Amino acid sequence: MTFATDGLVETDWLADHLEDPALRIYDCTVFLTPNGDGTVKIESGRAHWEDGHIPGAGFLDLISDLSDTGQKLRFMMPPAEKFAASVGKAGLGDGNRIVLYCAGPPMWATRVWWMLRAFGFDNAAVLNGGWSKWKRDGREISVDPPRYPPATFTPKPRPGLFVGKDDVAAAIADGQTCVLNSLSREMHAGKVTTGPRPGRIAGSVNLPAMDLLGEDLRLLDDAVLRERLGGVGAEGGKRIITYCGGGIAATLTAFALARLGHDNVAVYDGSMSEWAADPAAPMEVG
Repeated sequence: MTFATDGLVETDWLADHLEDPALRIYDCTVFLTPNGDGTVKIESGRAHWEDGHIPGAGFLDLISDLSDTGQKLRFMMPPAEKFAASVGKAGLGDGNRIVLYCAGPPMWATRVWWMLRAFGFDNAAVLNGGWSKWKRDGREISVDPPRYPPATFTPKPRPGLFVGKDDVAAAIADGQTCVLNSLSREMHAGKVTTGPRPGRIAGSVNLPAMDLLGEDLRLLDDAVLRERLGGVGAEGGKRIITYCGGGIAATLTAFALARLGHDNVAVYDGSMSEWAADPAAPMEVG
């Protein structure tokens, strides 16, 4: 396995490399809990990490440390300086290789992976199956804090990996871009919504991010991923913009596409949280 290019590591690989001095492991968990009124409660996974984590693992807080908290929308990409300071304080530096994981589906880990990619850092991977797989394997669990010293992270921004509303509107108009919704089929059809308007970005196609995972929350085999993504028009050579509710699940789709060799993929950072709030932004239902 080639660490940097494959983007995934298995639990047995990680267990064998826990003592690697250049390796940094981070839990990226965030919990979303429905409130019963169409909204969701958003909670940091830090307390969950404190209760038990992979030995040596630190915690990266997407809610506060790795988001632009000065914006109205949640989880928006932070300025390079804030991102660099936050990950550097957590011990993530230029010379490290990084393994990211979370509880539940891997979308929080892929969010951080895509952010690192957008800031020019490629030596990162997602733990296949995440925390659930680590526990199922019966592997060691620790409550000790990490011993990673502060490090220097040098951002080298890559424009175009995250895009805004105007970019999506232009993509709809040009007709050459696959705009791909990573939300559920019910949300895509407008039968369920957590936003100000039900439905989808006009002209977009749908492949739920969860359809890229097996029941064990591991990423499906490459051949199956190609078939499913190709089936909705996300094919090689075509520009692809992924979106979801808030730019999180969309990174799982973007991660899968990048693993398959697609090099013209972007995540709409504001996603439906921004699009549906604009009455002028075209939407469809049904």
